[in-house]
Amino acid sequence: MDLKNQLKNLFPDHVPETEEQAVEKSDIWLQEAPILCKYEKRKGKPITILEGYTGADEDFKKLAKEIKTKLSVGGSYKNGAIIIQGDYRDTIMDMLKAKGFRVKRVGG
Repeated sequence: MDLKNQLKNLFPDHVPETEEQAVEKSDIWLQEAPILCKYEKRKGKPITILEGYTGADEDFKKLAKEIKTKLSVGGSYKNGAIIIQGDYRDTIMDMLKAKGFRVKRVGG
């Protein structure tokens, strides 16, 4: 008896996911207006700032944590903006577009 049969015996009601169901579903509210992606230097160090999210603060905090973990960088959430250490505008914009957000690059 192989592993699939053993699992079917243990969980007879389970339906395996298909590729269409496995697409990443976001529990974060998507907005119509674009999120602004800016680049600045503070104290001589580059930072990327995301502003303009109109949803709940908790959703924006989840998004900040996800970006920081995927990029393995530091950052914070302050005053309705996500601040990421380093210049990651292109990478962050690609990540947000893949999630379904509209993103606008501001400056430079």
